[in-house]
Amino acid sequence: MAERKNILDIRRHASGYNDDFAAWALAQADYLASGRFADLDLENLADEVSGLAKRDFRRLVSAIEIVLLHLLKFDQQADRRTRSWVLSILEHRERIFRSLRENPSFATRLDDALQDAYRTARLAAARETQLPLANFAAECPYSWSDVVERPFDPDTSFPTEN
Repeated sequence: MAERKNILDIRRHASGYNDDFAAWALAQADYLASGRFADLDLENLADEVSGLAKRDFRRLVSAIEIVLLHLLKFDQQADRRTRSWVLSILEHRERIFRSLRENPSFATRLDDALQDAYRTARLAAARETQLPLANFAAECPYSWSDVVERPFDPDTSFPTEN
């Protein structure tokens, strides 16, 4: 009960957007919940709501990036393949599927997400493998199907694991 009172006090005495973001956000939520629309900081609130969608899209791109990174490593270094790479691919595929379930509108932006993710994955693959950047195609060589459906079995044996 005391905690709830403290939260309400923070909301009532909320600082501005630039002074204390957490207090500002709690106040905005309180104004929305209580129908006090005139008290809303509409400009900053609109920016923050837009930012939520951008953040979620970046999470999708990041998950695709990790899958692509491991696909590149897997294809370029057959003698160094590991179970860890396969499990990372499978884990990040699940993150991709979850993101698309939670945000079905992202399905219209998959080509952009794939291309954005590939540019970063290519650089990371060159860094991690220490292979020349030219070893990795300038344009994404993988289809969406490769990213989410290419079969991988984490229970097979790998050259670097005994």
